[in-house]
Amino acid sequence: MTRIAEIDDDLDDADGDQEKRVLYSVDDTPPWHLCILLGFQHYLTAIGGIISIPLVLAQYFCMDKDTLGISEVIGTIIFVSGLSTILQTTFGIRLPIVQGSTPTFLIPTIAIMSQPVWKCEYKIAREMNGSHVNFTAYGLPEPGSEGHQEIWMKRIREIQGAIMVASIFQVVIGFSGVMTFALRFIGPLSIVPIVALTGFSLFPVGSDLASGQWWIALMTTFLVIVFSQYLKNIKIPICRVDKKHGCVKTDLAFFNIFPVLLAMIISCIVCTILTVTDVLPDHPDEWGYAARIDTNLFVMKEAKWFRFPYPGQWGIPTVSVAGVFGMLAGVLAAMLESVGDYYACARLAGAPPPPSHAVNRGIFIEGIACILAGAWGSGNGTTSFSENIGVIGITKVGSRRVVQVGGIIMIVLGCFGKFSALFTLIPTPVFGGLFMVTFGMVAAVGLSNLQYIDLNSPRNLCILGVSLFFGVSLPLWLQGNDAIHTGSDVFDQILSVLLGTSMFVGGMIGFVLDNTIPGTDRERGIRTWREDTIGRCKTDSTGNESVYNPPFFQDNIFKNKVLKYLPICPPFLNIRNVSDISIATSVNVTDVYDYKDSHKNSTKF
Repeated sequence: MTRIAEIDDDLDDADGDQEKRVLYSVDDTPPWHLCILLGFQHYLTAIGGIISIPLVLAQYFCMDKDTLGISEVIGTIIFVSGLSTILQTTFGIRLPIVQGSTPTFLIPTIAIMSQPVWKCEYKIAREMNGSHVNFTAYGLPEPGSEGHQEIWMKRIREIQGAIMVASIFQVVIGFSGVMTFALRFIGPLSIVPIVALTGFSLFPVGSDLASGQWWIALMTTFLVIVFSQYLKNIKIPICRVDKKHGCVKTDLAFFNIFPVLLAMIISCIVCTILTVTDVLPDHPDEWGYAARIDTNLFVMKEAKWFRFPYPGQWGIPTVSVAGVFGMLAGVLAAMLESVGDYYACARLAGAPPPPSHAVNRGIFIEGIACILAGAWGSGNGTTSFSENIGVIGITKVGSRRVVQVGGIIMIVLGCFGKFSALFTLIPTPVFGGLFMVTFGMVAAVGLSNLQYIDLNSPRNLCILGVSLFFGVSLPLWLQGNDAIHTGSDVFDQILSVLLGTSMFVGGMIGFVLDNTIPGTDRERGIRTWREDTIGRCKTDSTGNESVYNPPFFQDNIFKNKVLKYLPICPPFLNIRNVSDISIATSVNVTDVYDYKDSHKNSTKF
């Protein structure tokens, strides 16, 4: 729901009678070599966003200079992203949608790790003494030692437990079908503060990484903008495999597909040249040292060739009430993002709008995947990747088999330790430059939902202004003030985490005000959003709802009368929800019931 505007350009490019037709629909299987090539493309598109999360979390987990540990967390999150993608495309929404790490879990994680009990002594020591610190003088183990590893693993275990327990809420929401009911109360004025404040809260992280060498960071930002905006219409001729004609010449918007990857590669090459020629300083305390490419070369030697991530690899997860309540804000935001991505992906892949049972099952499986991500210790949950949805619009290949192959590639590469260690060689200013664009896009995509509301309405301006103001100011004030004293340590921690999470504060204020202050659906933007998403998705559909059916035991599912009451099964119909959709899209209600005929068609795995 919240990131559809991010891929509007791709949707517009897909318009036109000929342009709307996908080369391979959801149930189609391209040739095996094309599956591998396109699956690897999905992996390359997602990898930048996936690896950025553990690199941001490293400082909050107190990992300091343990780059080997960081590489192992990167391998874990790549592995889990591939596993989640396989689960979602096979048993969940069953659309070609990639799953990966998400910034929505970052904010509550930072809020939890900002509690006094989790303060990082290594960070304090470096702030006082610079890069060269005798940690033993402070009674601290050396970074990378077993004692230090236990310090950061303890923090990851806390986040693991919070994600796993909070994700049970998502599983229940999906299984019970509450999500499709709750969407009627959630409008753009609830979504804008949640997503926009997620981006705003991450701005300091990006600027801190970029400050290591601002010129390298700005160059990276400039390259991303050039590739994604100025050169987005420059196409390179390639050979495309057609079903009937074999190899056919076509044009590929190469720069528009891989702007982040290209910017990262070029920036790393420049950093390598500056390192070899000694233009960059070789002393850790000098400005610009962070841009050197050789600061973590030892990790390549120490990293294992093969390392299989497994559940509980950092130890048994721990659970705290404050951590669970804080992580619920990230779970809620992730669910809202995914629902919007489902409709956007369906439109680009030529599928009909996802029915209630498919949306419920998608949220349900996403909750299961988050529990698995917590068990594996990725330090983050998983949600849908809108960047990869845009790739479908460009390539016009909507086959779920391609994305499943991409998931397998992620699982395999996540097991190669030296491959994960490669990412620790990328200078932090390069990531800082990337984050200027990516985190800025997160905030901008949240603000883009304002297009659906009436911005001339004093009601809407009041709700928007109050929710954004308190979402920024209250958490910022609580960071420097120990102001919550209720008499209960547990309740103090819960309130500190919740009120210190900007997306929760702003989203909750926006939700309450939007649903209590009188206003029409048109004024609130709810009706316009439904017309723009569900209605356009219905218009562009070239298939039927059988694409959403589970891959196994279809005959038993439709014959079993009990399963019609289960919201994640195809026989289930939320009549009230269907009526709402039909009103918003001017589609006859009987059209939505075509699933009774469409389920007879075979559904591919």
